[in-house]
Amino acid sequence: MRFIGLDVHRDFCVIAISENGRVRIAGKVQTTPEQLDVLAQSLRADDQVALEATSNALAIARIIQPHLARVVIATRRDCEVIARSKNKTDRIDAKMLARLLAAGLLAGSWLPDDDTRAQRRRLARRAGLVRARTRSKNEIHAVLIRNLKGKPPMSDLFGKAGRSWLAELELPVDEREAINAGLRQVDFLTGEIDALDRSIATDASTSPEVRRLMSVPGVSVITATTFTSAIGDIRRFRTPGQLVGYLGLDPKVRQSGSEGPHHGRISKTGSSAVRHTLTEAAHLTIRTPGPMRAFHDRVRARRGHQIATVAVARKLAVLFWHLLTRGEDYAYGQPTLTQKKIRQMELTAGAPSRKGHRNPNPTGLALADRREHERQLCEHAELAYRRLVTDWQRTGPRATPAT
Repeated sequence: MRFIGLDVHRDFCVIAISENGRVRIAGKVQTTPEQLDVLAQSLRADDQVALEATSNALAIARIIQPHLARVVIATRRDCEVIARSKNKTDRIDAKMLARLLAAGLLAGSWLPDDDTRAQRRRLARRAGLVRARTRSKNEIHAVLIRNLKGKPPMSDLFGKAGRSWLAELELPVDEREAINAGLRQVDFLTGEIDALDRSIATDASTSPEVRRLMSVPGVSVITATTFTSAIGDIRRFRTPGQLVGYLGLDPKVRQSGSEGPHHGRISKTGSSAVRHTLTEAAHLTIRTPGPMRAFHDRVRARRGHQIATVAVARKLAVLFWHLLTRGEDYAYGQPTLTQKKIRQMELTAGAPSRKGHRNPNPTGLALADRREHERQLCEHAELAYRRLVTDWQRTGPRATPAT
């Protein structure tokens, strides 16, 4: 069996082979499909290959994977020893990858399928467009501050009323040009974001996992899709703790000698996009009644709002694991709000409007009455959680029986 390390660049890869305890350089290969296919044909069925996680690593792995036993895409954590090396060249890095693979020290990253990769790229592109639109909006706000125009009298400066107010302001010529340019950029970016939202909603509308996660208050189609595209098959994680660690929401642990462990901040080893979306969802979740809000209040009383919000994000990840593994919707959700989110997702995907048609209503209650009834049920669940925690704090943990 051979262990092969590929130091990947844009135009070429440096090849190192570890065989029978010896490591040697085997030249370079151009990163073109034709040359990579020639390399794949020369590999043995029991070979193992390791390469760093670069932008073209997945494409290279797809070409060579059918011709060998295993392909490992080394993560940043796996390659820390390479990054900290004093002597760093392409040949040294390729040899180090081969040695680490031969020693069994490369865990590697999960290789998603083509559909998951496409959804990840859409979500990443959407996040970049949202950041660019926010930057353009901030530039317009900066113009108003520079010219002492005060706070806008409306909540949405970029809506119809806000744009009329902006058009009536007396500003220097260059500042007026800056505002007009910023509004054009906002309109263009909004159109691009809407186009991506249609593509994302089209794929998400056929996913039962996304619909199930959207039953949790505060979880939108973007949050659910970002989560599912990052983790893939939930069965990869045997416990919710493994999922939390994969997403980097687990606390760092330091322990040495006879002293007890010290738990620090979260590790942040996983996808930052998932952590960001889960934190945003946590801000919305704690606004609705239910056990999540009671949990946030309990942690906030001891650790503060910021840590409590991150704790809710972690709790959401654990909840998602249970919902997906059990195939159940959230027990304390509000069905009318969930139906509204799902219908909005379908309309974004291009479903025809049903205006003028009544939705089936087996309860016979008006929509406002149903929402109020569901809200009261969630408030009762929140109160039950608070009472449970209070009783647990009074009695304390159970004593371990003597053996």
